[in-house]
Amino acid sequence: MPSRSDDPVAVALERAATVIESDVRALAAANPVVLIDGRSGAGKTSLARRLADRWPVAGPVQLIALDSIYPGWDGLDAGVEHALERILKPHGRGYHSTWHRWDWERDAQAESYAVNPALGLIVEGSGILTPATAAIADVAVWVDSGEAGRKARALRRDGDAYRPHWDRWAAQELRHIQRDDPRSLATRVVAVP
Repeated sequence: MPSRSDDPVAVALERAATVIESDVRALAAANPVVLIDGRSGAGKTSLARRLADRWPVAGPVQLIALDSIYPGWDGLDAGVEHALERILKPHGRGYHSTWHRWDWERDAQAESYAVNPALGLIVEGSGILTPATAAIADVAVWVDSGEAGRKARALRRDGDAYRPHWDRWAAQELRHIQRDDPRSLATRVVAVP
């Protein structure tokens, strides 16, 4: 089995986390907001976890994955809207807020989670980088990766639960890319093989 240093995806994500850590440190802000967007399987979640592990600001960072918010397989836009209204806007205004986790098995909202505006925030997920969210972000990241690698990683991760929904979800991502051009909104573009 290859070591992590032999894995080009792991190497790219580690380098990206180091650069984004520097971006966050350079802000000299107590509660920076980092948004990480990209298509399914690009490496957003892995990058967000790496960044959270090395968070350069005092205090814990709040890491929120849109996978916990999307209201089902047709919910990319609704999940982003929920994140904007219930997480990002209140955080930016200095208000405590809550967001609701989506229970995919019950197909309904589940428990709520608090967001503390005094702490830094990482929100990762397909669709999160729009003109409205970019205006709130301190660091906006687009993770770019080819379809073959992305699809293989996503299906290896989620298997048969995701396989029948790949095209349906990819169509929503494509609409987001055409409408919002998230790559152009990014302050940092990360290439993952």
